[in-house]
Amino acid sequence: MADIIDKIVLYLQYPFVRYAVIVGVLIALCSSLLGVTLVLKRFSFIGDGLSHVAFGAIAIASVLKLTNDMPFVLVVTVICAVLLLRTGQNTRIKGDASIAMISVGALAVGYLIMNIFSTSSNLSGDVCSTLFGSTSILTLTSDEVIMSVILCAVVVAVFIMFYNKIFSVTFDENFAQATGTRAKLYNLLIAVIIAVIIVLAMNLVGSLLISALVIFPALSAMRVFKSFKSVTVCSAVLSVFCALLGILISVVFSTPVGSTIVAVDIVVFVIFSVAGKLSVRFM
Repeated sequence: MADIIDKIVLYLQYPFVRYAVIVGVLIALCSSLLGVTLVLKRFSFIGDGLSHVAFGAIAIASVLKLTNDMPFVLVVTVICAVLLLRTGQNTRIKGDASIAMISVGALAVGYLIMNIFSTSSNLSGDVCSTLFGSTSILTLTSDEVIMSVILCAVVVAVFIMFYNKIFSVTFDENFAQATGTRAKLYNLLIAVIIAVIIVLAMNLVGSLLISALVIFPALSAMRVFKSFKSVTVCSAVLSVFCALLGILISVVFSTPVGSTIVAVDIVVFVIFSVAGKLSVRFM
């Protein structure tokens, strides 16, 4: 155990590891804040749809040879989040159908573009790293870290400022509209924030694992706590803990960052599920 701690302390002396820890923790925090809302609104898989859109946008950015693809991917993903929300409200195309349509379509088009126009000699490796995450979280530049910190700060600030509105829209959208709350506007705000989180999380866990980062902490917290506020706070704490532990395990044992974080989330979910059942039994 002492050897592992010494190894962690040694690695934390390197700036790229500190960058990865800072960005990873912030992304985990942002992801957890809206995870509770998405679970309660039964819109959990919006993360999958938007993550696949981001994959397609990354493919286009690589073809265009953009040196910094984050602004382009962010704009495309936000636009698709708005379209996804509007399409999901269509009586002919329900929310789950629109998510599946955009998710599969963006993934297929992105992979097709990468195959047709790719100049890389390792296409399968590029695709795999984009889908499942890679060591790119350990190669962040200071500019990318600053941009991530700013975007995460904006997400947290917006969530705190509009907490009451998000709460009301989450639990009873019709009642919220009846009391004068602009439910459509706040649903749009939620979709845009999720789009930002998706883009930020691409480097951390990859497009196929982003939903786990959003959903698992919320589900874990719901096993033990019941109120919206306590579940949200617990979800944030668990998400940060799992991300930090996952990154450190990944660095020490050279495992994939994204998969390691999700594996830690799964273990925590099992622990909280057991704790929740025990608490009900002994109450």
